[in-house]
Amino acid sequence: MKSPDELTAVFRSAGRKVTPQRQCIFRVLQGDVNHPTAESVHAAALAEVGTISLKTVYQTLNDLAALGEVAALDLGTGTTRFDPNVEAPHHHLVCRTCGKVRDLHADFSAVAVPEGAAEGFVVGQAEVVFRGLCGECRSAVAGAEPSGSPRRAAPAPAASHRPVP
Repeated sequence: MKSPDELTAVFRSAGRKVTPQRQCIFRVLQGDVNHPTAESVHAAALAEVGTISLKTVYQTLNDLAALGEVAALDLGTGTTRFDPNVEAPHHHLVCRTCGKVRDLHADFSAVAVPEGAAEGFVVGQAEVVFRGLCGECRSAVAGAEPSGSPRRAAPAPAASHRPVP
């Protein structure tokens, strides 16, 4: 992600107003690997600028997404997550219990839509999302098991699509 100063310059060059609230949001996002929600950005920004509104946070995040400076992600966690890491293509790991999202840098360039299956779509990019348990949730589940009980992995869900040849 660009630095707060670089984002300020991007906003100005795009004709968008730069306010202290927006600069605060830029600082909150810098280096954030948690794929924050607008609400979590708002909570962090409130600590610095007590008058910042949730509407301002949403507008700024949506402006950043429109400018290509963050990615707005719908990963099935119930709310849009914002990914400030847009420099390199990557995929995501999502905890099905707590909703934590982490970047996954792995090469899936061989994944493609099978010939004739695109149904008129022109595919521009693909994202792979892995769902499971993060370390904290896995530890919590393991700690909640009665002693002497063997730990078993949850069964894998049935494939909902045909494998790509």
